[in-house]
Amino acid sequence: MNKLDSVIGFFAPEAALRRVQARRALEIAAAYEAAKPSRLRKNPGDNRSGDLVAEAGVETLRGQARHLEQNHDFAFGILTTLVNNIVGPRGIDVEFQPKTWAGDIHEGLASQMNEAHKEWARRPECTRQFSWGKSQRLLCNTWLRDGETLLRHLQGTVPGLKHRTPVPYTIECLEPDFLPVDYNDSNKRIVQGIEKSAWGEAKAFWLYDEHPGASLNWRMNRRRHTAENIEHLKFVRRLHQSRGVSIFAAVMNRLNDIKDYEENERVAAKIASAMVGFIQKGSPDTYEHDDAWDSEGKRILDIRAGAIYDDLRPGESVGTIQSNRPSGLLTPFLETMHRMAAAGTMASFSSISKNYNGTYSSQRQELVEQWANYETLSLEFCEEIVEPVTRRWVQMGLLADAFQVPADVDPATLMHVDFITPVMPWINPAHEASADETLLENVLVSPQQTIRRRGKKPDDVIKQTAAWQRKLEENGITTPSKRTAVPAENTEQDPES
Repeated sequence: MNKLDSVIGFFAPEAALRRVQARRALEIAAAYEAAKPSRLRKNPGDNRSGDLVAEAGVETLRGQARHLEQNHDFAFGILTTLVNNIVGPRGIDVEFQPKTWAGDIHEGLASQMNEAHKEWARRPECTRQFSWGKSQRLLCNTWLRDGETLLRHLQGTVPGLKHRTPVPYTIECLEPDFLPVDYNDSNKRIVQGIEKSAWGEAKAFWLYDEHPGASLNWRMNRRRHTAENIEHLKFVRRLHQSRGVSIFAAVMNRLNDIKDYEENERVAAKIASAMVGFIQKGSPDTYEHDDAWDSEGKRILDIRAGAIYDDLRPGESVGTIQSNRPSGLLTPFLETMHRMAAAGTMASFSSISKNYNGTYSSQRQELVEQWANYETLSLEFCEEIVEPVTRRWVQMGLLADAFQVPADVDPATLMHVDFITPVMPWINPAHEASADETLLENVLVSPQQTIRRRGKKPDDVIKQTAAWQRKLEENGITTPSKRTAVPAENTEQDPES
C-alpha cells in the first residue's frame, strides 16, 4: 500500500482494500506487452460490432474500389485474376447425374437435363444481355469489388416478364446499391436493409425499385422481398455481419499509394526524356550582341546530331541537365508492394504482377499454396449462387414438365450434380500428364474425375472421341500405337555399353 492507501485505510479500510485490489487487477490485465500503449505504439482497436464498423465505411470503400478498378490497371488486373480463377472463363458449369433405383446414372435423363440447362443458360437473366457464364463473372466481380452482390429468383408468372425457355425461371442480378445500408428499424428488426428474425436469420430484403445512382428523384421507392427469393453473397470476416466489405479494404491505401507513386515516376521520366541544355557563360564584358539572337532577345543555338559548336564565346561551354529518372529503385519497390497487395487480396503474386521469375519448384509451390485461396472462394460462390440457382431451375423444370422423369429414376437424385469449377493449371504438362496416367493405372482416380479436373465434361469427351474414331475408320486411317516413354535419366547411353 502507498501512503494515500494508508491514509484512506485508517478512515475506511474497505475502500483502501478495494483500491489495492483494483490496482492489482490492472497490473495483471496489462501483462501482455501488446496491451500496453506507449509513445511509439498507440494500440488502435475497434471492438464495435461488425454491423457498426461496416455501416460507417462500406459505401465509401465501395466507391473507392470502383474508382480503382476504373482507373488503376493493377487493381483491374487483381480483380480479373481472381474472377478467372474463381469462376473461370465460362463460369462454373453443371453436369446432372440422376440415378436409377439401382444406383446407376440414368444416361437418358441426364442428357435431357444437361441439354435443357444448356439452352436455358444462353440468356437466363431478365435483361437478356448475358449468358449464365457471363452473369457469373459479373456477379463474382461485383462480390469481390463491392463486397457483396444480390441475385433475385423470378419464377412462374411475373408481371411484364416472359421466360425465354420452357422452364419458367429467370434470374435478376443486382448490385449492392439496391440494398440501402442506412435503412434501420429496430421495431421491425431491420438492420441495414435486411429484415431479420430474433435469431438473426434473414426474413426479407428491402430493395430499391431502381438503382439509386441512376435516379434524379429525391424519394426512392423501397419494396420488401422475401428472403426465399433473394440470394445475398457477401464478403465478410466477422460473425453476425450483415453487409459485405470490398476485398480491397485492407489494401486500399496501399493501392492508392502505388498508383500515385507510379504516376509521379511516369511524369518525372517523361520530363526527363525531354533534353534540356544550357550555356555556361564566360565573362560579361566579352558578351556582344550579333545576328545569333532571335526577335525576343534569346540566343539561337543550333542543336542537332553530330553538331560542332565553333562560335562559342570565350569561357562558354554547353551542358545538359541530367536526371535520375526513372529511379533504379522503382522495380524492387513495386515488387514488394505487389507482394503485399497479393497477400491482402488472396491473389497470386506472379499472376497479378506478371512476374514469373523462378524455378519450376518455386512456381509450383506458389501455385499449390495459392490454389487453396481460389478453391475457397470458388466453393463459397458455388454454394451461395450456382447451387441455389441450379436447385431452383430443377424445381421449376419439374413443375413445367420441361423434362420427363422415368419411373426407374430415384426422384431424390435429381439434384445430384457435379459442379465443374476451375482447375489448377499445369506448369509442366509432361509431369502433370504422367502423374494423371499413374493415378489411373493404379485405380486411384476414375477417368471421369480426371476429365473434370481438366474442366471438361466426361460425356462430351466420350461423344467427341467416338465421333472422331468413326471419321478415322471411314477414311481408313489407323492411329499410331502408343510409344512407351523413355525416362529422362535413361535418355543418354552408357559410354561403356
